[in-house]
Amino acid sequence: MPNPPTSPLPVSRPLLVLALAAQACAPGPALAQSNAPALANVVVSAPAAAPVKADDATVGGFGAAPLLETPASITVFTHEQMQDRAVRQTSDALRYDASVNDSYNAVGYAEQFSIRGFALDNASSYRKDGLPVVADSQIPLENKERIEVLKGLAGLQAGQAAPGGIVDYLSKRPTERDLRTLTLEARERGTLYGAIDLGGRFADPRFGYRINAAAEQLRPYVRGADGERQFASAAFDWRITPQALLQLDLDFQHKSQLTAPGFQLFDGVRLPPDVDPATMLNDQPWARPVRTDSDNLGLHFEYRFDSGWKASFAVNRSRMRRDDYTAFPYSCSALTYPIVGFCANGDYDVYDYQSAGESKTLTSAQALLQGKFASGALRHDLTVGAATTRRRDEFGDAVYEWVGTSNMYQPQAVPPSPLQTGPVGLRRSETERALFAQDIIHLNDALALHAGLRYTQLQREQFDATGAVTARYDRGTLLPNAALVFQPAPGWALYGSYARGLEHGGVAPLLTTNENRMLDPATSRQLEIGVKAELAPDLALSAALFDIRKPLEFIDAANTYVRRGDAVHRGLELAAQGQAAPNLVLGASLTWLDASQHGTGDALLEGKRVTNVPRFKSVVYLDYALPQFAGLHLNGSWQYASSKAFSPDNGVTVPGYHVFNLGLRYATRIGGTRATLRANLDNVLDRFYWRDVTQELGGYLLPGAPRTLRLSAQFDF
Repeated sequence: MPNPPTSPLPVSRPLLVLALAAQACAPGPALAQSNAPALANVVVSAPAAAPVKADDATVGGFGAAPLLETPASITVFTHEQMQDRAVRQTSDALRYDASVNDSYNAVGYAEQFSIRGFALDNASSYRKDGLPVVADSQIPLENKERIEVLKGLAGLQAGQAAPGGIVDYLSKRPTERDLRTLTLEARERGTLYGAIDLGGRFADPRFGYRINAAAEQLRPYVRGADGERQFASAAFDWRITPQALLQLDLDFQHKSQLTAPGFQLFDGVRLPPDVDPATMLNDQPWARPVRTDSDNLGLHFEYRFDSGWKASFAVNRSRMRRDDYTAFPYSCSALTYPIVGFCANGDYDVYDYQSAGESKTLTSAQALLQGKFASGALRHDLTVGAATTRRRDEFGDAVYEWVGTSNMYQPQAVPPSPLQTGPVGLRRSETERALFAQDIIHLNDALALHAGLRYTQLQREQFDATGAVTARYDRGTLLPNAALVFQPAPGWALYGSYARGLEHGGVAPLLTTNENRMLDPATSRQLEIGVKAELAPDLALSAALFDIRKPLEFIDAANTYVRRGDAVHRGLELAAQGQAAPNLVLGASLTWLDASQHGTGDALLEGKRVTNVPRFKSVVYLDYALPQFAGLHLNGSWQYASSKAFSPDNGVTVPGYHVFNLGLRYATRIGGTRATLRANLDNVLDRFYWRDVTQELGGYLLPGAPRTLRLSAQFDF
């Protein structure tokens, strides 16, 4: 079958329309003197000096709250931080948090992560403005103002979500003053990137707009994993009255790129030698790019009552359609099952994998009523709400057909399979309804009790290729959350918390006896204690100790995906963020994690470390402003990860690694236009390391990127 065209024609018209709309959005002077009132805290406006850290977050509850007073471990990446660190995708940001790791994060595919050792769920752990989005494709950052990461159970805030935590992307909103930004970048083997960011108010200042668009020619460090991406978004605000605000946002992304599969053990027992990170194993003449179209449509309405209470309603529809193709390297015919791996000389079997027409849709809505009141000497911050999410997964039976043998060092061409994906139909349908309440009770000026409860009713059906129901689930679950926050002195807070969470059951991988079957949802629990300190207005420290327990899911000796025993993850997190000295910005994150499995009934697994999770990981980032050269900043980061278990029985581990990165940033004016020039050199020492060693699909090892140069220029008109 011939390769599909990679021309950006499918989105060229939307990009043209948005570009013309952006030009038309320039605010006119007709109503510049209008006295139309504005709602507080809803307009984004660039300050004279960008803050070096965030002081609040929404991901820890149901609205913006000071990080110091929130009884949870939270990391926030602001728009300014993402700009200064040349963040283009979520991986670029989350590498600065030591509690986050890659989890089958292959080049050219959807980004996937784990937090505190637990893999995130693509259907519930990633959120936009608090509501879940489909994360089976790269989540674009061009229209995101912040990334907030809640580490640990989020049962109260999110209902269903993996126990590691949730990642929430906050959308860019219209600006008070005109914003005109152009960004250009070149990196890797010729990746070219361009983006525009336009914001402001219309002639009638009650109406505001934010337009973002981007195009990217993808030439990553893996030779042949080429592709292209286009993105466009628009956000609008309408200040209906001084109390009422209506917000609308929509975005569309098209991405087409060949994915780069990982490597497997040689003879199933030893790490592959002489690996070049640029090697492309998906190198057959008939290999096709994974083509993904994704879109979001969001609506938010808020009304502030004169009494200080407010009501809000938000709805979001997230949709993804994907044609997934790969010449997949898997094991070696000379090995006897259950041994999985490449042959000793680098030979591997090639499978033609095809899953065309996949689609996933999430439609979510949430209503909140929030306010403050007093009962005697007690002060209350109360939130009550209701939420619903409907999920629909449509796909056909995938092709996974052996078509020949190739070699890691000397690739061989083999013929493709004549088979095609089976008829596409509804295979999973799920509806989640929830009622919840949270009361922050201020017992006195130093002590506050956070008490919350969420009731979630989950209905799910799974279907086979004929449309017949193969599994059904209908059950309600109570998810309590309680925490105590003590502030012994200004700028200091100690907390202890207990939470229960609910997560989707895992999906049985390919080649298992119950392939594609999703296990029933499961509950988990967490205990956490922590301390936070604001040592100065721009310097914050935090520490957290946690214990998380969840039912363990794994492939047993009968090659069946089962739930048995428990995964127990205990750890310590330390973090520092802010202005460490007059010219020095510091970001530091350290995590020690003991993740093990118990009650498995299998001697080979009992008590062993969870795979793909280092015991210790640290990240340090420094940004120094040279006083002798106005506008010039030098920055660098150091990442260390200890060894990780690759095989479930811990028989094979991969060594730890150090990665050093350097960069510089220069702010100047070019022809009267503000310009910021950036250069970043990642993996300065060009060290080889295994960054991701997942057990997905039989177990794959993914190398880290070699030395990579990135050059960018940002122009603010």
